[in-house]
Amino acid sequence: MLKALQIKFEIILILLIFTSISKADLLKPNKDILPSEVVKIQLTGLQNNDSDFKDGGIEQTWNFAHPNNKRVTGPLSKFKMMIKSDSYEMMINHLSHTITELGSSDKWAQFEVIILDKDKIYHKFNWQVEKYTLDGSLKDCWLTTMVSSPIPLGSSI
Repeated sequence: MLKALQIKFEIILILLIFTSISKADLLKPNKDILPSEVVKIQLTGLQNNDSDFKDGGIEQTWNFAHPNNKRVTGPLSKFKMMIKSDSYEMMINHLSHTITELGSSDKWAQFEVIILDKDKIYHKFNWQVEKYTLDGSLKDCWLTTMVSSPIPLGSSI
């Protein structure tokens, strides 16, 4: 009995270590990441949502959300529910995406994002990032401030 309990404990410990290592691999904002790269990081995460761990892509997206955006969409558990809702679920495990810059300045950048979802339907989004200007660890980092509701563009078939 004690041996079985010890084995279960070791398995749980290994799983916890694996999960924490995987979560540590998520990218964090830094001032060297360009605005288009922020969008690419988030979309790639969502495209491969459960690759490293369950909802890892959603957590990656959350890492690059602007604090003002997090106040509206957070906490993380609420953000996960929002992304998994009918409004944004097409982003999860999508097949491909394109990112086109629509305009930018030294403080903001706006992109048109087109996603081909797993059902082979295209969706368009407006995606905006802004440079964080307050002091702290996020100073001068580009962070997502807005993602529009999706606009369905029809099937790829």
